[in-house]
Amino acid sequence: MANPLEMLEASCTRLVRRMVSLPRAIMDQGLDLMRNHHQFPPPNVPVYNHQPPLDHSISNHLQPDLSFLSCFEQHFGIIHPFFYACRFVEALKMAQDEHKFVFLYLHLPNHPFTPHFCKETLCSEVVVQFLDANFVSWGGIADQGEGLHMATTLQPASYPFCAIVAPGSNHNLDVVQQMEGPVTPEELVEILQTILEEQQSAFSNRRAQAEEKRKADIRLIQEQDAAFAASLQADQMSKLENKAQHEENATAIGQHSQILIRFPNGERKEKTFSSLDKMEAIFKFIDSLGIPGIGENYRLVSSFPRKVYGVDKGSMTLKDVGFHSEATLFIELV
Repeated sequence: MANPLEMLEASCTRLVRRMVSLPRAIMDQGLDLMRNHHQFPPPNVPVYNHQPPLDHSISNHLQPDLSFLSCFEQHFGIIHPFFYACRFVEALKMAQDEHKFVFLYLHLPNHPFTPHFCKETLCSEVVVQFLDANFVSWGGIADQGEGLHMATTLQPASYPFCAIVAPGSNHNLDVVQQMEGPVTPEELVEILQTILEEQQSAFSNRRAQAEEKRKADIRLIQEQDAAFAASLQADQMSKLENKAQHEENATAIGQHSQILIRFPNGERKEKTFSSLDKMEAIFKFIDSLGIPGIGENYRLVSSFPRKVYGVDKGSMTLKDVGFHSEATLFIELV
């Protein structure tokens, strides 16, 4: 016949699935960590939309609470699941990146069920191996620090308290399964195994989608790089062809100058002159075009270095003013 403690343990054990909102203090500290990472959808399990009010008075600068590990190992030794000594949102992010769930344990040292559960269940070899292989484990003391904030959010009805959680939408926390009250190692592993089996398809689909997106991104980058390289090569070939053409033209025409005229309205006109032609020939060419806005009062300007050529330079040859092979002149109205 079961003793009273065993009967009480059996009556206190229950399983719950639901959705809760994380406290602002916890989410604010992890917002930068979670940003720019793709969130996977919450597992396809029944949930209860329970959202306790946020406590805005809690500090936004919570530090990793090492007291849980110290307290746990002091009483139960160092053989236990690998509890990450970090903030909860960091553990949540690690689980998200690895496509795993978080195994969350809230430790209440003075609860009568705590010693037996920790020693016989959490520290059992089968539980340690199963959790370390399949989950990201995080623990906190239920009445202090970040553990207290999580207890306030999750509102356990009894202890020991464990939960399997995952990131939800809109900064919610998807409680896939929570266990309240003592369970044996076999019962805990069975519950965890069932969760993994139920969610294996969803995780596989998410991993496949993430891998497909990664490959698609790589293909897009490769295609863009190939297109850019082809464009660059075509541009270089065009420049080489143009240069060769110019060189051929220069050789063919000998002592000639190709003059490009740029007008104030943006128009460009080009003409080849003999190097023995006078500047007057350029002025006559411009006047013959009849460009609107260009009257008799203008002058020609070259840049690098800037030089100005007015009608007073009309008797000088292009060779005299230094126009060799080609030159660009701007019309400046006076």
